[in-house]
Amino acid sequence: MDGTRSGAPASAGEADRRLRVVLVDDEALIRAGLALLLESEPDMVVVGEAGDGRAGVEAVAGLQPDVVVMDIRMPVMDGVAATRILTSEEFNSGRTEAIPVLILTTFNEDEAVHAALRAGASGFILKNSAPRILASAIRALAEGAGWLDPNVTRKLLDEFSNRPEPFLPTPAELDELTRREREVLAAIAMGMNNTQIAAKLFLSEATVKTHVHRILMKLGVADRAQAVAVAYRSGLVKPDGRS
Repeated sequence: MDGTRSGAPASAGEADRRLRVVLVDDEALIRAGLALLLESEPDMVVVGEAGDGRAGVEAVAGLQPDVVVMDIRMPVMDGVAATRILTSEEFNSGRTEAIPVLILTTFNEDEAVHAALRAGASGFILKNSAPRILASAIRALAEGAGWLDPNVTRKLLDEFSNRPEPFLPTPAELDELTRREREVLAAIAMGMNNTQIAAKLFLSEATVKTHVHRILMKLGVADRAQAVAVAYRSGLVKPDGRS
């Protein structure tokens, strides 16, 4: 059944420390298995479930979890569209940072993975991953980091290496970035590290790490050096360091 869950019994103090997770998948058996798995972790509790993206967005809005675990292919609204809403500035108005979305994927969903990257997903994990990997990914996202399943990473890098060289996104691809992500990218291009960016933009370092992760994924670049090249090539930052 979709909706909220009570989770395993816990004292008020324990409940306060546990990571709150919402599961969004159209297969009830998969949701039940994931819930059972996650609630066996002492630091996690599944607070809600949904069987499609639209219901998932509604559940997240009401429950305000720490992490959302999202399937890609679902009826009514797919995971990409739902992720785009969950990571939008409008949905997160009043929040210091968006609730991270961990995408559940399979080997044959390359195009959907790229679409979810552009939509703002913070991590990707294969559906057949070991239970400990799923728990580790959720913890990483809750701490402000990203997560890419090694097999997903390999496929993305293979595609990257097969593109004509030198590959860099066109300036139009900066349109994928939010205003805050552009500010972070400009700061990276000026040679700032995460600590310096956090101080400059009045953000936590965890939030900066999340922004950097999303910038790299949205631009389809492998590291900060390539992101800097994009910033200069696009005109976001001038050669004299002005933005």
